[in-house]
Amino acid sequence: MNFSIQAKRWRLLGHDIVLLGIMMILAACGLIYEYLLSHYAGRVLGIMESTIYAMIGLMIVAMGIGAWCAKWFKLPFSAFAWLELLVAFLGACSVLIIAAIIALTDRLPGLVADIYNMPPDTVFSGGLFEQLKMLSRTLPYWFGFLLGLLIGMEIPLIAKIREEIYGRHLQNNVGTIYGADYIGAGIGAVIWVKYLLTIDITMAAAATALLNVVAGSIFLIRYWSSVKWARLLIACHIMMLLIIGVVIESGNRWMSDFSNVLYRDKVLYQTQTRFQSITFTQRYIGTDRKPIVDLYLNGRLQFSSLDESIYHAMLVYPAMLASARHEKVLIIGGGDGLALRDVLNWQPEQVTLVDLDEGLVELFSQKYAVHHTEQVNALRAKLMTLNRQAFEDPRVDVIFGDAFIEVERLLEKQQRFDAVIIDLPDPSHPDLNKLYSDYFYARVRQLVSQDGIMVVQSTSPFHAKNAYISIAKTVKQAGFLHVEQYRQNVPTFGEWGWTIASKAGRPVSARIAEVKALPVKSNYVTTDLLTGAFAMPAGFYQDIDVIKVNFLGSGVIYDYHTAAWQRDIGVFAPGNNE
Repeated sequence: MNFSIQAKRWRLLGHDIVLLGIMMILAACGLIYEYLLSHYAGRVLGIMESTIYAMIGLMIVAMGIGAWCAKWFKLPFSAFAWLELLVAFLGACSVLIIAAIIALTDRLPGLVADIYNMPPDTVFSGGLFEQLKMLSRTLPYWFGFLLGLLIGMEIPLIAKIREEIYGRHLQNNVGTIYGADYIGAGIGAVIWVKYLLTIDITMAAAATALLNVVAGSIFLIRYWSSVKWARLLIACHIMMLLIIGVVIESGNRWMSDFSNVLYRDKVLYQTQTRFQSITFTQRYIGTDRKPIVDLYLNGRLQFSSLDESIYHAMLVYPAMLASARHEKVLIIGGGDGLALRDVLNWQPEQVTLVDLDEGLVELFSQKYAVHHTEQVNALRAKLMTLNRQAFEDPRVDVIFGDAFIEVERLLEKQQRFDAVIIDLPDPSHPDLNKLYSDYFYARVRQLVSQDGIMVVQSTSPFHAKNAYISIAKTVKQAGFLHVEQYRQNVPTFGEWGWTIASKAGRPVSARIAEVKALPVKSNYVTTDLLTGAFAMPAGFYQDIDVIKVNFLGSGVIYDYHTAAWQRDIGVFAPGNNE
């Protein structure tokens, strides 16, 4: 009797190990699918952060609905086996399907023009074509909802299966399964951050789907006798493995072809680092066969080789011109080496550059290169021509890390700099907000020598006026004596602005106004142009009293910037994020 009871316990324990193990695998896959679709949707829609939050929230709601719908399935073993097969298919192919449909809707006007032999300069806008484009941009959410719906059915079905195996109602059934689910989700988060974030998105989708198929196959084999149409399911699993193989083999190439439509220009190279998605495109204008290279981070345009020299000259030259000395310079951000290139023109003794993403810097430098494929080497040669091999200069020291932390470490070493140049992306993410805070600027202020200068790229004074002014007020709050702002038109982005500050002496604009000629040659900047850049339109600062300072943790700059972008959607291109 005791032996029989013990054997039954071991048999039930074996079932639990299989079922809860499968649940953990599926929970990991489910979380990865959430992140994967969120990040791809951000690239397509151009609002990475808002899209991620919206997608995860939508999928959680869908999972709740799916859990409720699971009660309709009367054959839990069969339903679960088919469910996992469908989740694997959607997980592996959804990104490719979305990209293909978006590419098709973008190309549709051109196809219609070709069919009806219309003039090549015919432009279709509005109407059906615009509606189709708008609908195609909602596809990530539809796929996210569908995947969430299916994933939400997993826990109730596993709960039913366990109770059928035990032959009775299990008091802590749901709690046990949720425990496995939460642990699996945590493992999935680690896998995403440590491994999948650094590989191609189609490869990440295929690898996750493969885990789904493995879990489904284990379930199917173990409960073969309880699953209807088991042989058909085996055939479908084999077919699914073939689909995953095709995605692994050709998915990256297909995505590149689709991206050529999404980015309008030919995609030279795409990669995913631990921190961001990086895309380079190339185009030609007129008879000049020198290619124009654009860099996109998370779907936002960061620079165009067509006019980046304007932006970087306006960022670097005023600070270097107004600073009393140029021996030691600190650049925060600027992983493309373009601001560094212009700083080196001023013959500093030492330049320290702090950037978070080593994967970005290695594309612009041979010194920090890790990948050496033919494609990457060809791209690197173009980019190093653009930044004039700035990272190879022996005077340059690169620190990889979060600027918020690295600034503290520089202070601990009692470092001081004649000029500090902050070339960070716009405050379009809550994590970036802290780098536009009073606390951060106050710490940077301590790094600036007494007669030194700090300059900050400050988004567009036209499209994000409140954010622009708030940056100046925040810098002033940090303790700088003189804080001024200036602007210039950068054709790719429109009107762009910067904030410049000094700790002592005269304002920067007064110092520049007294300079007769630039000590360093520039193909764009003149002293007259710099002096004029400090002039603002009438009434520009009339609402300055109601614009808030961005205290650390307040999120003011992020809110201003997000509100401005949403207001100007369709006018201010989502990529304009130098």
